Amino acid sequence: MDADKDAAAVADRVLHAVLGTVDLLSIFVGDRLGWYRSLAREGPATAGQLAVRTATHPRYTREWLEQQAVTGLLVVHRDGDADERVFAIAATTAEVLTDEHSLNYLAPFARLFGATGPTLPRLLDAYRTGGGVSWEELGDDAREAQADGNRPWYEHRLADALAGVPAVDTLMRAPGARILDIGCGAGWSAIALARAYPDALVHGVDIDAPSVRLALRNAAAAGVAARSEFTVADAAQLPESGFDIAFAFECVHDMPRPVEVLAAVRRALRPGAPLVVMDEAVAEEFAPGGDDLERLMYGFSLFVCLPDGMSSPPSAGTGTVMRQRILRDYALAAGFTTVRVLPIDNFGFWRFYRLD
Repeated sequence: MDADKDAAAVADRVLHAVLGTVDLLSIFVGDRLGWYRSLAREGPATAGQLAVRTATHPRYTREWLEQQAVTGLLVVHRDGDADERVFAIAATTAEVLTDEHSLNYLAPFARLFGATGPTLPRLLDAYRTGGGVSWEELGDDAREAQADGNRPWYEHRLADALAGVPAVDTLMRAPGARILDIGCGAGWSAIALARAYPDALVHGVDIDAPSVRLALRNAAAAGVAARSEFTVADAAQLPESGFDIAFAFECVHDMPRPVEVLAAVRRALRPGAPLVVMDEAVAEEFAPGGDDLERLMYGFSLFVCLPDGMSSPPSAGTGTVMRQRILRDYALAAGFTTVRVLPIDNFGFWRFYRLD
């Protein structure tokens, strides 16, 4: 009897996971086709009206609207026959699914996991052979999803977080300070630094050319192009450059050869200058029955970060769940002598380290 109850509990959990997967994929569809944004910006609509607004097919639009109402993400604004029902999105739901500046914006998660769908056959092959699936293979949905998901935290919280660490803040306030941002992606971290420290020059480096093109456009639109520059390059090949401080925002765990990159960054810094690493705030040690953060980070690792890191052999195969001791080992092997956790709390999923 107890075994039957245990099996029922597992079955119930799997069923809820199936329902969550349906919700996530339906969010991916609504996000990519512009349905949420249309409802948020242009108001309630019937299936036919929403289809016209977004150049989509009304039969699919109707099915999606009904599913969204059944699952509770949308509300029925006015009921009636199937073609007359009017659907609406609540302001709180619109914030989570359409407001790219909000700290509650989570639609990029659906986009990121949705992007893994076409790569699943290659992912299975990688799991068998030890190969990988790169960010380039995941495509624009994945790279833009990660950038969009992190953007609000850089825009709203990064300046205050760094200002609360005087030893870091003072370095960047010096006139003419040179700041290095490795793995800069679409540039939102570098843009936030350029805004917060107007007397500094921020140099972003990323190995992914499409991301650097995004960074250049984003910096121009943000009005900081004169105080920021972006280069397509392998950070492991950085020349000695005399930077006053360097940052690695959520990228060390993706690197196939992190020790090489960290050693290159150390050489690119002037003597005594620090590297600040922001990476996932996972537990210090593995333990079964982990919390939601651990579960989420293993999800990213299984489908995105570990396959990306493994796609360029030889690889350290770090994965998203980079424990503190792993980063410390990498840093010491790269020639740094100390690794300290910075006193920055309540910054999303992340923890900040200072490497000297």
